[in-house]
Amino acid sequence: MALVSVENLSFTYAGASSAALRNVSFAVEAGEFAAISGPTGCGKSTLLRLLKREIAPCGERSGRILLDGEEQDAIDPLHSAAAVGFVMQKPEEQIVTDKVWHELAFGLENLGMPQGEIAARVAETAAYFGIEDWFEQSTATLSGGQKQILNLAGVIVMEPALLLLDEPTAQLDPIAASEFIAALRRLNRELGLTVLIVEHRLEEIVPAADRLIVMENGRVTDSGRPSDVIGRMRGTPLCTAMPAAAQLWQMTGGAGGDPCPLDVRGGRQYLTRNFANRIRSMPIPETPEREAAAPALQFSDVWFRYDRNAPDVLRGLTLTVREGECYAILGGNGSGKTTALFAAAGILRPYAGQIRVFGKKLRDWRNQSLYRDCLAMLPQDVQTVFLCNSVREELAEAGADPASLPFDLSPLLDRHPYDLSGGEQQLVALGKVLAAKPRLLLLDEPTKGLDAGMKERLLGLLGDLRRSGMTIVAVTHDVEFATVFADRCALFFRGEAISTGTPRELFSKNSFYTTAAARMTRGFYDGAVTIGDAVRLAIENGGAG
Repeated sequence: MALVSVENLSFTYAGASSAALRNVSFAVEAGEFAAISGPTGCGKSTLLRLLKREIAPCGERSGRILLDGEEQDAIDPLHSAAAVGFVMQKPEEQIVTDKVWHELAFGLENLGMPQGEIAARVAETAAYFGIEDWFEQSTATLSGGQKQILNLAGVIVMEPALLLLDEPTAQLDPIAASEFIAALRRLNRELGLTVLIVEHRLEEIVPAADRLIVMENGRVTDSGRPSDVIGRMRGTPLCTAMPAAAQLWQMTGGAGGDPCPLDVRGGRQYLTRNFANRIRSMPIPETPEREAAAPALQFSDVWFRYDRNAPDVLRGLTLTVREGECYAILGGNGSGKTTALFAAAGILRPYAGQIRVFGKKLRDWRNQSLYRDCLAMLPQDVQTVFLCNSVREELAEAGADPASLPFDLSPLLDRHPYDLSGGEQQLVALGKVLAAKPRLLLLDEPTKGLDAGMKERLLGLLGDLRRSGMTIVAVTHDVEFATVFADRCALFFRGEAISTGTPRELFSKNSFYTTAAARMTRGFYDGAVTIGDAVRLAIENGGAG
């Protein structure tokens, strides 16, 4: 029997004119690892929240949701709270206590469990997830990766039968994301836990999944084994969201009749079996480094800490971004990336060092002149820029004409910003920011919540803005995005820019903080950091002989 059965489920948000879900039907068997993919705004998060009764959105619903054969509405409230676990996209939104140990115990306390049993479960769970070293810490001091592991552990300690996750790696760096996904795989393989996850970052999710569910326009359009589903979607826009190995297989025509590979190992085997490497690298042109351009943003030996007694977050940070450049800042959670962006925007004040914007010291930009046709910033939590009850009002408040924006927001104009998907919120917030007509645009995780198609449109938009003379600095965990977006990149570690260079220079050398295409082709082709590089080299070389 299926653990989760959804039958003809339709849902319309209160006050909305169109349905978010339309006759959705699918089933997930007990012990399966299932992934849901689809374009931004297709209803993935809405569907996931409807499966967790306690956080289901308000609106008109029809159809049936069955959990282990029982109607969702008929399940005992205490059993429902424990049996269906939910991990959110933003780690901070789910943490409710001040100490790690208390966060682990919180759910069990609310279930009324005896203290002795709570202590035993918390100890066992902390040991399983490797939390012992930070068991007594304040939750506020944890990194993003630690917070998300804590959220996962706080759900697992209640021993759910079903684990729901809504883009849980969206705010994690690549290494922390890999560790989080590895924890999910362990839970699924070792404990038989049923997992249903919504994700846009599918590089490691798809290889772990037993089932891939594809959604579009509020409907389920395909469901089955990942390799079968990917084979059926050949040529569709969603192909570019699939793992690099699957993209390579699709774009080279599935040479040799090989089945679709899903991970780096499978992609490498497919590549070396079917293609030669007589031509090791191709003269792929690089964007010039704009050495002659004047500096747009300069950090000179900048030091910053959040509290007098706290450790430094920025430690002698020195870097230069030149006018008309697209510059990506990467690094682990807690490495100082967002802090540097806030310092550049004048929101945080370093205690030592100097920051210049277009050659002028930051402190010399007086009376808000920095923010008048000069600098604008899109924060990571885009909800902080929303002040009104509809998208139309938000844009009007910023002086933005919806018709003049480089993307279409007309279907969203009458909706409340908080009712939008994460990707839709990103676009609305970006529309407000662009209304300021900045010369220097700062972006903190601009691809968070965006599907592959939206990401392509964003890349096109940012390219147009750069060609118009705008300088763009983006903090991002999305290495694949950085390889295409950036003229130059900086890799942060412990508050310093430890290495800078073009994406090809940076990512062809790195072993861990790099793209799946680079890992897949290393030692076979030289300098291939995008899936386009790998495909071009494979086709240029032809079949292995």
